[in-house]
Amino acid sequence: MIKKWVEPIEKWPPYALLTSYLVKWIVLGSIVGMMTGSASAFFLYSLDYVTNLRTGNPWLLFLLPLGGVVVSFLYDKLGKTSAKGNNLILEQIHGGTEPIPLRMAPLVLFGTLITHLLGGSAGREGTAVQMGGSLSEWFGKLIRVTPLDRKILLICGISGGFGSIFGTPLAGTLFGLEVLAIGLISHQALIPAFIASLVGNLTATSLWGVSHAHYPIGEIPPVSFMVLVKVVAASILFGLASRLFSELTHSLKKWYSNVFRNPMVKSAAGGLIIIGLVYLLGTRDYLGLGLPLIEESFTGEVSPFAFLGKILFTSLTLGAGFQGGEVTPLFAIGATLGNAIAGWIGMHAPFLAALGFIAVFCGATNTPIACFIMGIELFGGEGAVYMFLACAISYLFSGHSGIYTSQHIGASKHPLLSYPPGTTLAGAKELHKAKRKQKTSK
Repeated sequence: MIKKWVEPIEKWPPYALLTSYLVKWIVLGSIVGMMTGSASAFFLYSLDYVTNLRTGNPWLLFLLPLGGVVVSFLYDKLGKTSAKGNNLILEQIHGGTEPIPLRMAPLVLFGTLITHLLGGSAGREGTAVQMGGSLSEWFGKLIRVTPLDRKILLICGISGGFGSIFGTPLAGTLFGLEVLAIGLISHQALIPAFIASLVGNLTATSLWGVSHAHYPIGEIPPVSFMVLVKVVAASILFGLASRLFSELTHSLKKWYSNVFRNPMVKSAAGGLIIIGLVYLLGTRDYLGLGLPLIEESFTGEVSPFAFLGKILFTSLTLGAGFQGGEVTPLFAIGATLGNAIAGWIGMHAPFLAALGFIAVFCGATNTPIACFIMGIELFGGEGAVYMFLACAISYLFSGHSGIYTSQHIGASKHPLLSYPPGTTLAGAKELHKAKRKQKTSK
């Protein structure tokens, strides 16, 4: 039956084939975009509600350990492969055969809202991407797509979720393509990803009335040798900060799992540690998304060590098994770090906060083009040269690390560092450990 339909299509003229491909993905990408945009809108409104509830009721923080127990229990009993999160979606795009369960969407939505309601430090991109991936997988099964189309639909889910959650359709497009493998961008899903991201953003903003925050970048210095040197120096710090965040988060996940074998006990312990840190430091600035920290970085001054506080709180929260993303905390880490070092190197604080905003995110996700485009969408194109430079330098100095352990290394960041085809970030770390053991044994 399939052959009966495929053979006539293969005989179509080239432009007829291209036109049919375009129409097909306008339709499919739009459907994924509407699903992801609607899911993101519901999530953002819910997130605002629970955040306001938490800030108005400080006592809710004491329920964080209990909330962690509930979420871990649900994932343990119902989640199946959902616990892999974003990494599960990346694995399937790279040729995996595990199904992405539809239950991932409500589980990660509920888990993230509980995390933010009770005071955990986490983001929102992971939730949007996972909802997009699970919804696009469900849709693909419904219409019985081919393995190749399944891969493209999953990329659409990532792009649609990312573009609609941050209001950056172009960055969402590139993120869905670039996050798959370091150093490689496949254009096979370029049009579908763009359609999904654009429609997702329009659905969230125009249909559901979602508004996204924009921050004043302030005065942008003219290009000069000294300014470029200062931007390079700052960008090296941004890359190192992103690496610190990634490595600390992965290390704490292992530490929690080794010390607390039961996932529910692990999350409860993580909640208690967060509560203890709040009262030890005497501040709640590092709870939730970190949006007040970002706003202060652009409009005033923040503590010079605020970026370390946000790194610690977020790594402890995610390491303990609480749900949520990493990207918005990375925005906060980058913006506060940029604000902190601005005075040391004699630069305008909002300008450097904007560079840190995108560059730390870039280093942790290894997506320099997407982050550069995001900078233009959020802050305008006047400082494009600096944004590109900041992303490129941060990308280099974050090394072969990142928040997505299933991300492939398509092209090494240095010609003397080579990896077998298909090596993931997790695999690269194991290779380095093996080489160290060989050297010490000799």
